Amino acid sequence: MTAYVIQGVGCRGDHVRFMSGGRERGHRHRHFGRGRGRGFGPRAGRGDIRAAILVLLAEQPMHGYQIIQELTERTGGVWRPSPGSVYPTLQQLEDEELVRETAAEGKRVYELTESGRELAAATTAPWAAVAGESDDALIALRDLAHQVLAATRQVAQAGTAAQLESAQAILRDTRKGLYRLLADEED
Repeated sequence: MTAYVIQGVGCRGDHVRFMSGGRERGHRHRHFGRGRGRGFGPRAGRGDIRAAILVLLAEQPMHGYQIIQELTERTGGVWRPSPGSVYPTLQQLEDEELVRETAAEGKRVYELTESGRELAAATTAPWAAVAGESDDALIALRDLAHQVLAATRQVAQAGTAAQLESAQAILRDTRKGLYRLLADEED
């Protein structure tokens, strides 16, 4: 990740933008600002969003945003599916006649059909596997990484050239230490 100071932008004056990407061969896109990234902890598999929607709709009819909120809450923030995965899945389930769209309080709400209820009864809730057994440790790790990023931004904005070099050395050592931690585990 590279930090760039952009001078005199907007009414706030100078600010720092972090940029990632572009180092791999053939990679043409660079991402500025806050990317969503891959996140922390186990990732949900492709079929997990489908199973999660079925299980949630078995509890009560919901709209898409409510499904996203519920999954985020049940996994302690570890899994927050995007609208780009929830809404197409809802459409697919509707095409398969497993859910139907209804209107409630001016919102598009989805509920299970009879065949959807049968399938949901045979489906296990995937959020326990996604959240993992140590979600508190993952959340603490994520929070600490965000704090390190905030400190890095402060050094990038206000630090001297010597402080910037020292910060780079600290971050390099930290990155190497984390990879060493994983390598030691494999032995």
